Amino acid sequence: MNYALTPTVLFVCVHNAGRSQMAAGYLRHLAAGRVVVHSAGSVPAAQVNPVAVEAMAEEGIDITAEAPKLLTSEAVQVSDVVITMGCGDACPIFPGTRYEDWNVEDPAGQSLAVVRPIRDEIKARVQVLIKSLLTPATTR
Repeated sequence: MNYALTPTVLFVCVHNAGRSQMAAGYLRHLAAGRVVVHSAGSVPAAQVNPVAVEAMAEEGIDITAEAPKLLTSEAVQVSDVVITMGCGDACPIFPGTRYEDWNVEDPAGQSLAVVRPIRDEIKARVQVLIKSLLTPATTR
């Protein structure tokens, strides 16, 4: 895809407390301001999963200031890419928006040892996403 402006990405999961927060944290960190990042949930939790916070802290990424947010049609509409996190959320569909579903295990109620590989899978997916968003299209 070729974005005229800075691309906007929205990560969505049910509670916006684990997977989507980790993905948003990685994208903010790794894209270093080159991508606008949002996350939301269809039924937001009261707080971000503390084990997800701890797992991200091990990577030097602080998500302690984040709070789960409610998914809105407006958030989807202003996003270039909407990524659902393997939870089957029904997002509003808007023309021109790229949709992906990342089937990633839910870290809710899991130990840090179980959350680490989930975190690492999310990191790998975010790195691929960054390449797809920021690599200039080749012209012929």
